[in-house]
Amino acid sequence: MEKESAGSRMSRGIFIVMLGALSAFGPLTIDMYLPAFPAMAEHLQTPASTIQLSLTACLLGLALGQMIVGPLSDIHGRRKPLIIALAVYAFASILCAFAPSIWMLVLLRFVQGAAGAAGMVISRACVRDRYSGSEMTKIFSLLVLIMGVAPIFAPILGGFLLQYVSWRGIFVTLSVLGVVMFFLITWRLPETLAEESRSTGGFNEAVTIFKRLLKDRLFMSYALIVGLASGGMFSYIAGSPFVLQEMFQVSPQMYSIIFGVNALGLIIASQLTGRFAGRIPEIRFLFLGLLLLVSGGLILSVVILLEAGLVPLLLALFLTVSSIGFINPSGVSLAMKSQGSHAGSASALLGLVQFSIGGAMAPLVGIGGSSALPMGLIILLSSAAALFLYLFGLRKTVAASALQTKKVM
Repeated sequence: MEKESAGSRMSRGIFIVMLGALSAFGPLTIDMYLPAFPAMAEHLQTPASTIQLSLTACLLGLALGQMIVGPLSDIHGRRKPLIIALAVYAFASILCAFAPSIWMLVLLRFVQGAAGAAGMVISRACVRDRYSGSEMTKIFSLLVLIMGVAPIFAPILGGFLLQYVSWRGIFVTLSVLGVVMFFLITWRLPETLAEESRSTGGFNEAVTIFKRLLKDRLFMSYALIVGLASGGMFSYIAGSPFVLQEMFQVSPQMYSIIFGVNALGLIIASQLTGRFAGRIPEIRFLFLGLLLLVSGGLILSVVILLEAGLVPLLLALFLTVSSIGFINPSGVSLAMKSQGSHAGSASALLGLVQFSIGGAMAPLVGIGGSSALPMGLIILLSSAAALFLYLFGLRKTVAASALQTKKVM
């Protein structure tokens, strides 16, 4: 069901595309420079695991940035925090382009990620402001579609740029994108959170809300499941550039195409979730995604241990990445359903869990250098943990919640 809001003055299509562009800032910031990892390691004279720390810094920035921007958007509305964050993002990106050392780059990537987090957290909150129920799941699946397009084109664009510029040119491009979105949002995006719906208690209330969310077993179960699944995804993102380009001698351009094909699988899965939302419960899509994720992790680990070659490895990665298209839209929608005017804070906590787990796992895949084994094992362990939490934690919590609802009625 769609709610009346200021946002209803613009067409649904334009609204969703703008929110999709905002939510794509995360994937663009994470993925565009992936083809440059080996070149950056050589140019900055640093090992793979240190280069991957720049990814970890970005993920941690995305996580912590959401914790700041989410409550601010509940207090001051969605537009003001977003416009300020886009300005910071553009400035941080251009500084990344001129970073003199890997450690300065790591610091600036944290700032860039923190600013880029605004697009992700506020886009989800805007959807919650305007939609509810299965309609909200459908919109989330459309956002995942747009977010899925970003990982397809981000590394492809990065690989293309590397033919003409160094890795620094990629960050210049990100800065330009930040400037463009700054003007578009200032000009076109309406405020979706009415004055009367905003939080009035400042950050003290935000702290209270976070405490309540942390004690909400149902919300935290969904958050941890989505976070653990995303941890496997970020292990793939951090490890695949070195595994494919150095172990299997894949070119940066071919790596970009492989990355895009995997993202296409994620898009198809997310659109199936959106297409059948309302007819098939979201919880079933979540379970299906977890089964596919564990299967992909298991197959991947076996393929790596048996040294079965590139093609089986790519098939296992395709299955692993595609599963996220079922898990993320359904898991996020189920987590956000009961959050109301605190959608910004809830969205921020979801992001914190997701990117903190991803940030912790990203440097671990570089422990073995260009070896694929750490990547395979981390994907398997994180996916198994997510499925375990679903089977032995979430289902009991859902049953208890349903029983409590019946007693109240």
